[in-house]
Amino acid sequence: MRRGSRTGLREQILAQAIHSLAKHHLPRVERCLSLLSTAEIWWRPNAASNSIGNLVLHLSGNVRQWIISGLGGAPDRRLRDKEFGKRKPISRRALRSQLRNTVTEAARIINRPSGDDLKSSHEIQRFTVTGFKAVQHVVDHFAFHTGQIIMAAKMKRGRAVSFTQLPGEKHRNPSQRKLPVL
Repeated sequence: MRRGSRTGLREQILAQAIHSLAKHHLPRVERCLSLLSTAEIWWRPNAASNSIGNLVLHLSGNVRQWIISGLGGAPDRRLRDKEFGKRKPISRRALRSQLRNTVTEAARIINRPSGDDLKSSHEIQRFTVTGFKAVQHVVDHFAFHTGQIIMAAKMKRGRAVSFTQLPGEKHRNPSQRKLPVL
């Protein structure tokens, strides 16, 4: 394999990671937040479950710890238990802004690593991982919790939140379909 093709693959992988976070999952989380009241965002079906608000705080904390601190070198000040312990509601606007800013900052960091940064070992959350593994972990983790947020939003709304179109299904307003499909 030629050296140039390796660089192209690295760039493609990182571009896909950024796309997954910023253009695929983040808009879905933001859409769910926009559909729900503050009370619904902080609703918990039971004591063993997290609210959407807690999951958004958790996503922000995870992305910040693994990418912004772990790969970007910012101080790690994460208090993970507080992400799940928060009970006093934070506004939809503040949650959305925090998550969007975190993903934007992480995307800048993901976009800049050299091949060596991705191969190098990093100590994150007491794990020793390569930069590539850190990026992959964050994308997988974000996707997992995005699914939970969508499910909780559907439970509270009692209907679909309209991200996808099944074959043969027609939308009432085609302009509503603004989220990218991978």
